[in-house]
Amino acid sequence: MRGNDNNMKLSRKFYSRDTKIVAKELLGRILVHKTKEGILKGKIVETEAYLGLNDPGAIGFRKVKKIPISLLKPPGHAFVYFTYGNHWMFNIVAKKGLLGAVLIRALEPLEGIEIMKKRRGTNEISSLTNGPGKLTRAFGIDKRYDGYDLIKAILFIEKSNEKFEIVKTTRIGLSKGKGKILRFYIKDNRFVSIK
Repeated sequence: MRGNDNNMKLSRKFYSRDTKIVAKELLGRILVHKTKEGILKGKIVETEAYLGLNDPGAIGFRKVKKIPISLLKPPGHAFVYFTYGNHWMFNIVAKKGLLGAVLIRALEPLEGIEIMKKRRGTNEISSLTNGPGKLTRAFGIDKRYDGYDLIKAILFIEKSNEKFEIVKTTRIGLSKGKGKILRFYIKDNRFVSIK
């Protein structure tokens, strides 16, 4: 990765498309977080698409009367929420319709690995960011970033031209909408959460 951050960042236009397409095309892109401790980078290797009002598995569907404000923001904003009593989930508003978002499920650590190890309390690189709760802890993503514009300079996603095969499956850990083929990951990548 070389060049000016602004030339490397994904644009608003990238996120302003069909949620399923964005979820697939985020694979291989680089999540960047500029922190006080240093720069963290990780390749996105696993995502899930949530289609909002038309998707029983989506928060936008389940909480129609109390929709999170960040889900109403323009495409390219972060939607970060707390779940299972101890995990932050990092999503990106990505929609053609209403309330669509993409959950980032796993990353391949690229830069700032020592910082990630310290935050996660482990030296096992393969388990640093191979799950949505693990990657938010490693990258220091929490409620402060809910509603953050990913077109800005601290937390953003860079372009990449890597070629790979994509595996498509049903989403993980849902009671409703679990039959939809909306989970995508890079084939044979060891940082995917569940094969």
